[in-house]
Amino acid sequence: MSPVPDGGRLPAAYLRTGSSSFTDFVAEHEPSLIPSRRGLPPGATIDAPHGTTIVTLTFEGGVLMAGDRRATMGNIIANRDMEKVFATDEFSVVGIAGTAGLAIELVRLFQVELEHYEKIEGTLMSLEGKANRLASMIRGNLGMAMQGLSVVPVFAGYDHHEGLGRIFSYDVTGGCYEEHDHHSVGSGSLFARGAMKKLYRPGMAPDEALRVAVEALWDAADDDSATGGPDVGRRIWPTVALVTAEGARFVADDAVAPVVDAIIAHRHGNAGGRRDGSAS
Repeated sequence: MSPVPDGGRLPAAYLRTGSSSFTDFVAEHEPSLIPSRRGLPPGATIDAPHGTTIVTLTFEGGVLMAGDRRATMGNIIANRDMEKVFATDEFSVVGIAGTAGLAIELVRLFQVELEHYEKIEGTLMSLEGKANRLASMIRGNLGMAMQGLSVVPVFAGYDHHEGLGRIFSYDVTGGCYEEHDHHSVGSGSLFARGAMKKLYRPGMAPDEALRVAVEALWDAADDDSATGGPDVGRRIWPTVALVTAEGARFVADDAVAPVVDAIIAHRHGNAGGRRDGSAS
């Protein structure tokens, strides 16, 4: 933000009662700090790392979100252990796909937006309100998306009014859509959705939902080069978050590793190719 003027006093804008939206405040007084206000020179392009596949599904009493750890830049693996799933407040999470740098900046701004609202209004924003607020922020990034720097997240959280987990997806124009049961975004989403359609069951326990999510990411990585599956050699596992009435928490790697080991054992000898490993 701008420096404090002479005398050490904050500008008058900081002392007035205004909107509960931190994003609107920054856009009015320091618009250059909003990610979507930064454009590219005419004709310029950027080779930026892209995040890939995120899966999310509901279970009995909550919702789970998991993301692979790979970021790509064209045909190059830019990062093998990128975090793509973030807690946005105590009862919601977001997963990012698209231009990694812009997406992370957008998530951080969204986190501050929700915290600011809670401090100003003295209450948590409703889950639908959070989903719609994120939609407006994505809509503000449309200019960058038209230059090839798109951000397409998926948002999920626990709705205390409904007593269940809910999922919201978006398009680059800021359209917000509620998804039911499960959803996936990113380059491997087609394969992940196919896996979840076959494996998902209503009323699953959290550990069953974890197995389905890891299986879906495994299948996505098997057919999409931009998606990084569980990396057994480097011990890099998917990031997994659970959201229930008790709040959002991340599943420790020590709890994800046995799930990966079980999947490997289950698929041994029938990993989707020839059983005998021959080429003919």
